Amino acid sequence: MGTLDDVLELDATGQAELVRSGEVSASELVAASVAAAHERNGAINAIIHPRYEAALAEAAQVDHAHGGPFAGVPMVVKDLGCLMAGEPAHGGTRALKNIDYRAPHDSALYRRFRRAGFVAIGRTNTPEWGSTITTEPIAYGPSRNPWSLDHSTGGSSGGSAAAVAAGIVAVGHANDGGGSIRVPASECGLVGLKPTRGRVSLAPDTGEGWAGYTIDGVVTRSVRDAAGVLDTIAGYEPGDPYMAPPFGRHLRDEVGVPPGRLRIGVLSGAELGGAVDAECIAAVDRTVALLQAAGHHVEASAPAALIDPGFSQRFVTVLAASTAFDLRQLETLLGRAATADDLESDNLAYGHIGNKVSAVDYLECLHAQHAWCREILSWWHPADGSHGFDLLLTPVIATPPPPIGYLSGSEGGARVGELLLFTAQFNVTGQPAISLPLHRTAGGLPVGVQLVAGYGREDVLVRVAAQLEAAAPWPATAPR
Repeated sequence: MGTLDDVLELDATGQAELVRSGEVSASELVAASVAAAHERNGAINAIIHPRYEAALAEAAQVDHAHGGPFAGVPMVVKDLGCLMAGEPAHGGTRALKNIDYRAPHDSALYRRFRRAGFVAIGRTNTPEWGSTITTEPIAYGPSRNPWSLDHSTGGSSGGSAAAVAAGIVAVGHANDGGGSIRVPASECGLVGLKPTRGRVSLAPDTGEGWAGYTIDGVVTRSVRDAAGVLDTIAGYEPGDPYMAPPFGRHLRDEVGVPPGRLRIGVLSGAELGGAVDAECIAAVDRTVALLQAAGHHVEASAPAALIDPGFSQRFVTVLAASTAFDLRQLETLLGRAATADDLESDNLAYGHIGNKVSAVDYLECLHAQHAWCREILSWWHPADGSHGFDLLLTPVIATPPPPIGYLSGSEGGARVGELLLFTAQFNVTGQPAISLPLHRTAGGLPVGVQLVAGYGREDVLVRVAAQLEAAAPWPATAPR
């Protein structure tokens, strides 16, 4: 077994097997995770709401009553969504931090994590309201990348990704409205699977977020963890507005299944000129070689509608209207108007823009987005019934992890659109997509690649991702 530090280097599936066999107790495993958090979190600022004593108490209960496929495995929960009764729920805002707002009840997602046996040791840092792709909120300060403390973790699930990459836990709750699972996974050297729309419920408080663009999931170190955890958290809750097509079998059972010879299109970003960093293009090129060596047919192709100048404006319209709604809810909770002392300037600006969006304008935007989605999906599912493509391969973002500060502040906010070229489209279509850590820069920074499958086809993603993981294994955690 080795030391408990060695156990923390395992993925969650491996840790659960040791607890189940009795080689390690849940109490020992959680205590080791808490000790690692004490040792490492100060440098990376990943966990902002520790619950170490509560986690140790929960682990002791697991020792007396084993249950769930991940019984006794420590994890972290992002401080955005996934409510935990009585725990802080600040969403990266100073407003909720200042009043020490606490969640009134558990979310359906957290109940599923608990039912699976996970033990949450804390809640993690997030940019305010998850509205950007770096985790540097004014309320809690920046999270730092375990691979290089001067660089961003990505966002908005950057705190969770940092905790997993640092070896504190093997699983971090994450959610994704425009890339917020995949971008931190890319920048921290992890696996980040964004599920199909409707796969994971937002019950009981929300039906949809950002017009159905947002979805919960996790960041992990292994493909089998990404699959196994999704098995435990997926499922319809009464009243959900969407329901993803059910899996034919457990997703974890797809790991190791030969995917057959697939037709895979590639959008490397090279055709965008100097907009995409050479390291990101190199990551795609390396993955193409791996896929071809595995026998897949790979060609330069992508849905033509991805290059749509109107997409960004429609996305911002939905984001702004949703922010105006969130702002109204916050002000109701505060009992007063929000000010610059409560929220950061970008979110106040989004709220101001959103208040000018009429109901008719909003519905017109959604109508255009739905038509655009049909165009995109026809690349996977041609209207004539012929066989389209199985997967699309792209970079995750347009650069390796940027330095802390590059994407924050007024100038940084303007740069986000330059990097976020490949992920938000698939939040709008609702398709599953995965980030895999298949490349490193000359300086050792992780660079992920993205694979996108047809609607509801996480099974195809997992089969191919596991094939790539076996062909080109990645480090489990960042070096100390």
